[in-house]
Amino acid sequence: MAKLRLTMACWDYDRTRALLEDRIPIDGIELNYLNLPVEETFFRMLRHHEFDVAEVSLSSYTVSLFRENPPFIAIPIFPSRFFRHSCIYINRDSGIKEPKDLIGKRVGNPEYQMTAPVWIRGILSDQYDVPVTSATYFTGGEEEPGRPEKLALSLPPEIRVQPIAETQTLSKALETGEIDALYTARMPSTYRKGSGSVRRLFEDYHAVERAYYLETRIFPIMHTIAIRREIYERNRWVAQSLYKAFVQAQRMVYQDLEETAALKFMLPWLHQHVAETQQVMGRDFWAYGLAPNVPALSTFLRYHYEQGLSKRLLTPQEIFAPETFESFKI
Repeated sequence: MAKLRLTMACWDYDRTRALLEDRIPIDGIELNYLNLPVEETFFRMLRHHEFDVAEVSLSSYTVSLFRENPPFIAIPIFPSRFFRHSCIYINRDSGIKEPKDLIGKRVGNPEYQMTAPVWIRGILSDQYDVPVTSATYFTGGEEEPGRPEKLALSLPPEIRVQPIAETQTLSKALETGEIDALYTARMPSTYRKGSGSVRRLFEDYHAVERAYYLETRIFPIMHTIAIRREIYERNRWVAQSLYKAFVQAQRMVYQDLEETAALKFMLPWLHQHVAETQQVMGRDFWAYGLAPNVPALSTFLRYHYEQGLSKRLLTPQEIFAPETFESFKI
């Protein structure tokens, strides 16, 4: 019997490379893996539904669930996770010295509904008493002008969001002081090679993020894997087949991280870093599946609702294919 041929767009991650290189068989599926950067994948999947399966922003996916006919269903696979304290950039002359100084400021977000700023705004509210409604948010391209929100938003009036000029970029606006801060996923060019007027709010971000994890036990989830709903409804088995394959691909990387005959990754003290990470976060520090991620997902979904992006508070169980919640036992 011929296998179901599916095209998937996903970036080239160590944890997905075995799928890209066709080293793992997928039950009933022949996978055409398109190695695309996340911004391109998100835009093409969310705007035009071009792929059968794709890596998508967790926030954009959650927004899509409130459409009259939700176009996607996700599986609890998380190719991107990231502590985001390091991703709050400020203008040196903005008067911002600590988180509470963000209150009343002009804050850039490439898109208001972008997952990284959702986490940042939520963490600032929970951990530092910086209300989401206390800033005015400016959206637009970080490095290229003319970036709109990928999805239409209907926000409550207390959330103030406005686009920057079509000729502006957020990176440059931060450097010149036209905005005071920037919450983003990508390091802005004006921090990396700028004049020195852009800096991080948390310069010692590793210590801050480690303390955040020890307090909350949350490793923020950025992306998930979404299947076009019509494919899923015709072939409910694809959710479990894909889930199993992603898990197998990730397990190969866990094994590679502990290989001592030769370093498989270009980090001289890789094994020390892995040991330190396991000591803090456990051996399965990048957990897939619903059960181990309920606290992180519940927190994110609360942030999404509090920030006016969800029409009601969702539960983690509502947003994933139920076939992936459990497996058979012998």
